[in-house]
Amino acid sequence: MNLRLAPLLLNVLLLCVPLSVRAEYPDRPIKIVVPFAPGGNIDLTARAISSGMSEALGQPVIIENKPGAGGMLGAELVARSAADGYTLLLASTGSLASAPALYPKLGFDPVKDLATVRSLTRVPLVLVVNPKLPVKTLAELIAFSKSKPGGLSMASTGNGTSNHLAGELFQRMSGTKFTHIPYRGSSQALADVLSGQVDLMFDNVPTSLPFVRSGKLLALGVTSTVRSSSLAQLPTLAETGLPDYEASTTTGIVVPAATPKETVAKINAAIAKTLASPKVRETFFQLGADVSDLPADAFASVMRLEAAKWGKVIRDANVKID
Repeated sequence: MNLRLAPLLLNVLLLCVPLSVRAEYPDRPIKIVVPFAPGGNIDLTARAISSGMSEALGQPVIIENKPGAGGMLGAELVARSAADGYTLLLASTGSLASAPALYPKLGFDPVKDLATVRSLTRVPLVLVVNPKLPVKTLAELIAFSKSKPGGLSMASTGNGTSNHLAGELFQRMSGTKFTHIPYRGSSQALADVLSGQVDLMFDNVPTSLPFVRSGKLLALGVTSTVRSSSLAQLPTLAETGLPDYEASTTTGIVVPAATPKETVAKINAAIAKTLASPKVRETFFQLGADVSDLPADAFASVMRLEAAKWGKVIRDANVKID
């Protein structure tokens, strides 16, 4: 072979090699899509892990907010993106697991089009009531509500949201009936509970916690099966008279379903390393979240169970999206 042609032939051969073979993952910045607006729990969870993941993977990890359609706009964007490990979704059972029942014409299949990588946190809600309400315990709330069906009002951040569905599950299990008042976000909903215009709400722990501590709201229990580390003194609703009640959100990272296994494994390892950081765990504690470090299969199982559970709640309560 003509030695002068060797470099040219080598370049031609390199061009024929797929990029996935030539470049070891990751070789460029990675994006985590947050399907909600900045500032919420899902967004703050993504930002809490981005630095640690960046250090573990050796590439910048960028947060991109894509709110809309109850989290489905961002989820569909990831489901339809290239399955190369560079576009991740910060998913939550609060939106993704209930999506098939809430959106009959959903443009993607959360089970078939997305693959779980690893879970991050388990976030309970807290049942708060206005202190002017003549109740001090869960039993008193249930008894008072039953004495005037529909007489108590329940705020939520919108139809089909996690705190709305938590309230629907509560009513079904306790035999109560509230008048649901949906808002377009948490600030006004909580403000009306604080003012007494609305009686109660299933709210995120971090947003209600200051008002509970100041006495402006009365907390009757958290919605998880175990006590929240942020409110360790407050019992669960299951402890205080509603056995088997549970309504919390698991967050985690998911990717397009066809993402190579070796790429998923690297992302998985980076998340596990990040979750071991005391700084990250303290951040989650401040957010009212407990670390839920589950590998892909266990996280997928949680998603399936939550989808079945909330699908039934949605159908039984005839929940419709506006």
